[in-house]
Amino acid sequence: MKQYLLSIYQPDGEPPAPEVLDPIMRDVEAVNQQMGEAGAWVFAAGLHPPDTAVVARGRGAGAITTDGPYLEGKEHIGGFTVIRADDFDAALEWGRKLAAATTLPVEVRPMQDGSCG
Repeated sequence: MKQYLLSIYQPDGEPPAPEVLDPIMRDVEAVNQQMGEAGAWVFAAGLHPPDTAVVARGRGAGAITTDGPYLEGKEHIGGFTVIRADDFDAALEWGRKLAAATTLPVEVRPMQDGSCG
């Protein structure tokens, strides 16, 4: 099975109030459980806010670093899930379920085959 990255895009700013966020997180956990039961779930994580990011850029033999996200925008990747799926359509269906649960856009992207180690 191929692996796919489901990237969750959220708007910049403070997270929603608990009365809004708590039901969303319950729905996300339900989708994660469905993925696990189907053998699709590999790994998922939320990310700290974009102002905690540092970008490293290669320059010759070294690298320079700058604070903040690489791109300026009104959205950022707030979390991600790696799944296994038979094909893109199956991965897209999981992406749709995750988008419905999070109420946020989810980008579905195939991962390249191979390993780095």
